[in-house]
Amino acid sequence: MSQINKLKIFNDPIYGFITIPNALIYDLIQHPYFQRLRRISQMGLSYLVYPGANHTRFHHALGCMHIMQKAVDALRFKGIVISNEEENALYIAILLHDIGHGPFSHAMESSIVEDVHHEAISLLFMQQLNQEFEGKLGLAIQVFKGDYHRKFMLQLISSQLDMDRMDYLKRDSFYSGVSEGNVNSERIIQMMNVVDDVLVIEEKGIYSVEKFLMSRRLMYWQVYLHKTSLVAESILTKILKRAKELTLKGEQLGASSPLTFFMENKITLATFEPAILDLFSKLDDFDIISALKSWQNHPDFILSSLSKMIINRDLLKIKLSGDKVSNEIVMQLKEQFSQENGITLLEADYFVFRGKIKNQAYSKVAEPIRILMKDKTIEDIVDASDQLNFKAASKFVIKHYLCFPKQLL
Repeated sequence: MSQINKLKIFNDPIYGFITIPNALIYDLIQHPYFQRLRRISQMGLSYLVYPGANHTRFHHALGCMHIMQKAVDALRFKGIVISNEEENALYIAILLHDIGHGPFSHAMESSIVEDVHHEAISLLFMQQLNQEFEGKLGLAIQVFKGDYHRKFMLQLISSQLDMDRMDYLKRDSFYSGVSEGNVNSERIIQMMNVVDDVLVIEEKGIYSVEKFLMSRRLMYWQVYLHKTSLVAESILTKILKRAKELTLKGEQLGASSPLTFFMENKITLATFEPAILDLFSKLDDFDIISALKSWQNHPDFILSSLSKMIINRDLLKIKLSGDKVSNEIVMQLKEQFSQENGITLLEADYFVFRGKIKNQAYSKVAEPIRILMKDKTIEDIVDASDQLNFKAASKFVIKHYLCFPKQLL
């Protein structure tokens, strides 16, 4: 009887070779729940702006695990005691931190699976896997939930300087071609230390942290909040909302059975049972794209028009402004579009709408990034930095936008 070699390596364009540390991690990666991440885009519809941005959440999760291995090695080298069980818990928690993402996740969270965030679904997946793997994920779940007494372990997974952010900035920068996001994660990891079970960065790593925060700010404006990505995601949200509206009225729409189920039922966190979780695990980007290809020929004017916009990348016009768009302008555009296309003002809401986006490089309210000074005192990065404009990075910058059909120009 042949034995499967579970100590595999992956060839990654960012880090080179990524090794799987043990058989349990291999089995988790092989699980259908995790393999689904190969079919979930890391950057949603950003490929409509940056053609190379087609990498997946599978890539990202493996990258996070790899740099977590580097972080564990760096901390142990400095004398921080991390047991084998704790080490494994860190690898499992970071590997599975994004497993709850749905297709084009942010559009899904506000339309099909209403107000159930991917973090909550990730936890449900981890709890289900814990049952299947006979309790071997127990400590990882504790860490993921923030229930473990060693605070630095949660900070490595979810904080303002975690492995998740360090990987996605570097990876998204590489695949999009936007070089501003290329952070020096290796340097930051080598500068990490732990004081009283809290993660700190040694003072000589301060400039790398400053670069990291500035890179994140620039990546949000240039990539994640790019106006074309923003309007495409808004259109997709509207499509899913309209599809659900029609389905609940008894219309038969061409869609896969998992997608049809979520359109026919109102799912909340309280009703997310194992059977529903299993159905969710069968949803991926291909369900949505396949549905859009079908819906572009549907007799409903709203559903077909919006679906064609995504399929053909012929999107609504979007204008950004520092000031809020007035009700008068929005109403004027709605009235014009409804008259030209014979639809109601309520239906025109699908084509003319406004909103706002906000960007904040660093939050003073959230868990701070702590700098360990040479005199052994600990300071917040904002206070430790000698950059005069760095305090401005912790302020919210808000931009307002207006979306409307191009023919209204």
